[in-house]
Amino acid sequence: MRIGLYPGTFDPVTLGHVDIIQRAMALVDRLVIGVAINRDKGPLFTLDERVAMIEAECAAITAKTGGEIIVHPFENLLIDCARDVGATLILRGLRAVADFEYEFQMVGMNRALDSSIETVFMMADARRQAIASKLVKEIARLGGDVSKFVTPPVVVALKAKFG
Repeated sequence: MRIGLYPGTFDPVTLGHVDIIQRAMALVDRLVIGVAINRDKGPLFTLDERVAMIEAECAAITAKTGGEIIVHPFENLLIDCARDVGATLILRGLRAVADFEYEFQMVGMNRALDSSIETVFMMADARRQAIASKLVKEIARLGGDVSKFVTPPVVVALKAKFG
């Protein structure tokens, strides 16, 4: 069984994330969405809220693909999380060259920690390259329309957070 791990904070989950999840399902038998518990980032949504949002988005994907998606919170090293869930593949979405610089360093470190786990980069769909959770939150906070960047349930969740 090919198990892939797609890690992130998903604060909130965006259409860019959903695109990567859908496309990753063609590469693996089981996709684990690793929801990072990163207290340093100070997420807008609680861990439970982020997990619930991702599970809701993934329900439609699994209904369509028949694949298996598991949402798995983690607070340890990414490579240890991959081992914990039995993943041999880490999937990372890239939007721009700036993403690659950071991810390139991470791959080097992860390979030094465990060379048996591969990292695969997936380029964001051209229509989704500008979407970043940080920018979505900023637009929502300032009262802008984020419906082009997230699904309707996430729009509702953002409105509830920002009033």
